Amino acid sequence: MTKTTLTLAERLQAWQTPARLPAIKGIRRGIERESLRITPDGHLAQTGHPGVLGSALTHANITTDFSESLMEFITPVSDSVEILLAQLSDIHGYTMRHLGEEQLWPLSMPCLLKGDDHIPLARYGSSNVGRMKTLYRQGLHHRYGSRMQVISGVHFNFSMPDSFWSEWHQLEGNGGCLQDFVSDKYLGLIRNVYRFGWLIPYLFGASPALCGSFLAGREHQLPFERLGKGTLYLPYATSLRLSDLGYTNNAQADLGISLNSLDEYVSSLRRAIGTHAPEFAKIGVKVDGEYRQLNDNVLQIENELYAPIRPKRTAESGEKPSEALATRGIEYIEVRSVDVNPFSAVGIDAGQIRFLDTFLLWCLLTPSAPLAEDEIALNRRNFNKVVLEGRKPGLELEIFGGETLTLKALGERYFGELKEVAALLDACCGRGCYGKAHAQQLAAIQDPSLTLSARVLDELQQSGQDILPFGLALSKRYQQQLQQSRPRYWEDSYFDEEGARSEMRQRKIERSDTIGFDEFLQNYFGQ
Repeated sequence: MTKTTLTLAERLQAWQTPARLPAIKGIRRGIERESLRITPDGHLAQTGHPGVLGSALTHANITTDFSESLMEFITPVSDSVEILLAQLSDIHGYTMRHLGEEQLWPLSMPCLLKGDDHIPLARYGSSNVGRMKTLYRQGLHHRYGSRMQVISGVHFNFSMPDSFWSEWHQLEGNGGCLQDFVSDKYLGLIRNVYRFGWLIPYLFGASPALCGSFLAGREHQLPFERLGKGTLYLPYATSLRLSDLGYTNNAQADLGISLNSLDEYVSSLRRAIGTHAPEFAKIGVKVDGEYRQLNDNVLQIENELYAPIRPKRTAESGEKPSEALATRGIEYIEVRSVDVNPFSAVGIDAGQIRFLDTFLLWCLLTPSAPLAEDEIALNRRNFNKVVLEGRKPGLELEIFGGETLTLKALGERYFGELKEVAALLDACCGRGCYGKAHAQQLAAIQDPSLTLSARVLDELQQSGQDILPFGLALSKRYQQQLQQSRPRYWEDSYFDEEGARSEMRQRKIERSDTIGFDEFLQNYFGQ
């Protein structure tokens, strides 16, 4: 007999049995936190990535993103929230003890910027791999400008344990391949994040204001209000980082990246990488013997796809991410719509992590139909509304099928189901922590003044100060706090040794190159 798809209520009931409940325990998470190095007066640091921290190309935990000044801290995968935050704290602490007078900017939107020419591109050494990473960033600089690229966020990586997948496959797998089942369910999760994901910037958006230097010489249509000498804000905004001022690529709007099956996703992604973009062709690829970008297509590589959530599979050396997905299926998902929490020294806290666990498991267990173009457009409208005016009293959002509800009413509807998922997590591993995190965020649905964005704006307005002194006061406080922090998971000797090992790994990669850079790129894109 063929099994039918169970409803959310039926799935929750099935998972609550004593035999299945333990299979949920062991959610795996990883965090990537970005932060700009700044001078004590709030300008972007012009110094290179500190050599004492090791190689940005190969270090397991401390690297750079777009710029030499944009640090990225990476935790290992962990099934413990406490260990995850201890590791993140130790990475921050060790780094702060080796930055001298420099500090870490605690907000998503950048500090004082003097223009694109004062944002140094990240450098990764002389190897072909290292040169490709820098050239990719050179392409981003030419395509979009460097200011957009130094916006910081927190990326949350999430996966369910093998025990969960084995149990669920047995319950609803219909005899198909386990790898395909896992990929299919993760894609369902992703589609539901597009449907319900406005909750993340509403709750965790923390960039309702920005430094005016970010917009100097740049056209925009947003009705900003001014605070102090140089701060611009929108009264009800939650995350300007996720608005058209931030990570957008108009050329990507018509790509039609499909999330309805893994084959469709990979093929549409490959098509985007191979789609010629006339506006990028004007930049040139190799001009007077010098590369300006990897190619003149809509996407240089997969990473250029700006999405609030991505399916992921750890790639082997030299392997394209799309090849890894096509061959071995989805391993985990990466949520990219979380702003840096300025009220946490490490950019995120335990309550946020537990709510994200709850939200993502809800999205995974909730039946998820394929996304049609009109629903994709509706989801985009809702998301953009919340980003720019999510705390506006009476703001209405659309539900696919024609219904319209206020954000508060719709949020309370979703939180009714989220409460059941939080209870399921508490029953197997939470000891009440998930219910507490749920209650905290439900309060913010009912009272927008409790959101991170409202708290940021309230502090700015209460003090009447610009965002610069607000950010500097926090960065100084966290500098002192982290410099004095005691190791919670790793001793400093671990980072000393990893720094030395990373430099050895980089030298080994550089020595192992046997072909020129042109041939290397040709081979990479020829996969």
